[in-house]
Amino acid sequence: MPKKKTTEAETVAVPEAAASDEPLSHSKPESPTKSLPIQPEINLALVGHVDHGKTTLTERLSGKWTDTHSEELKKGITIRLGYADVTINKCEKCNFYTAKEKCVKCNEPTTPQRKISLVDAPGHESLMATMLSGAAIVDGALLLVAANEKCPQPQTKEHLMALQISGIKNIIIVQNKIDLVSHDEAIANYKEIKAFISNTIFKDAPIIPISARTNVNIDVLLQAIQKFVPTPARDLNKEPIMLVARSFDINKPGAKPEKLFGGVLGGTVKQGRFKVGETIEILPGYSVEEKNKKVWKPLQTKVVQIFSGGAPVPEILPGGSMAISTTLDPSIVKSDSLVGSLVGVPGKLPAVHAQISLDTHLLERVVGTKEEVEVKPLAKGEVLMLNVNSTATVGIVTNPSKKNTECILKKPICANPRDRITISRRVEDRFRLIGYGMLK
Repeated sequence: MPKKKTTEAETVAVPEAAASDEPLSHSKPESPTKSLPIQPEINLALVGHVDHGKTTLTERLSGKWTDTHSEELKKGITIRLGYADVTINKCEKCNFYTAKEKCVKCNEPTTPQRKISLVDAPGHESLMATMLSGAAIVDGALLLVAANEKCPQPQTKEHLMALQISGIKNIIIVQNKIDLVSHDEAIANYKEIKAFISNTIFKDAPIIPISARTNVNIDVLLQAIQKFVPTPARDLNKEPIMLVARSFDINKPGAKPEKLFGGVLGGTVKQGRFKVGETIEILPGYSVEEKNKKVWKPLQTKVVQIFSGGAPVPEILPGGSMAISTTLDPSIVKSDSLVGSLVGVPGKLPAVHAQISLDTHLLERVVGTKEEVEVKPLAKGEVLMLNVNSTATVGIVTNPSKKNTECILKKPICANPRDRITISRRVEDRFRLIGYGMLK
């Protein structure tokens, strides 16, 4: 276990259009990392049990407090996905990693290494759908474990399994709050973490002890991110697809018609590239009532502006969080109403499914409960929570056959055959992760 170190607790705020409901500026701010591309290279999720320090670590790295929803501030938990950009810098003289432009050891300018986007996912058990949506848009994850609590906590187990089911391989385990325990207690907690991951695909994942509150070992964590979470190869020739994780109206009450902005979509590009001026399609679209029945209609709009790293860019590639300003009526996108949608070239997106057939793979035990609960077979008429890409929907089982589980969906999904869909069922008044299915 690395020796504790102390550094100055300074932060640098980095604006991010995809995470804010504030109006998007038409002027280009100065980039804090002029030698790096404006767009972040990867999305990195912060996951873990409630109150283990995810939002505090995000603020420590980026200078941005991602809990901005009124209920989040009131309850002290993350409800929606939060976003913040971080530039990882290195002092060549001290071999010291930092998120600042000057080394806190020698006060010399640092060299930017890589720009990343942090996705702060909720840890509360009732917000698992939001966490799974976050897992779908990231390239790696930081799993936070509090050193002053027994490991694993229920949501620690649930989030680790969610990362595994979602296919995320690059994770770093962050042993946070080491300032609240003695050296021997920290070692004991470290051994609990090692035992917890010993029978998982993450058994060799690095464990970095830190204190986000007192800024201890943040440099070691940044160095670990550089080493263990590489930027994946991107295929820019594929048909562009964007996963929508936020949608909102940025206009303030009383704005004059000539000063109104169109709706904004926030999220990440999965493949391909988008350019300003292009026509895009959004599926499954927006819901309307027709003949006393809710139906979804596709949307087409134009890309007016693209924002990444807090600045407008002419095109957007995979990696990092971003926002697209469109010509959509703001009322259509407000209050995250288009979250879970896919954006792409008209006619090129995957099919929309109102009912699905799955090849299911159920776990032996329910994930997230304090007591070991066996996963029973699916039952006809059972209500499930299903997650695919950044979509969360409710499915009602019409055929519980394991190799051909059929469900009618409350909200349609846009997905390709063989896409992985996580399955959660209601256990003890909460939806708990029980497995996944492959779309047929």
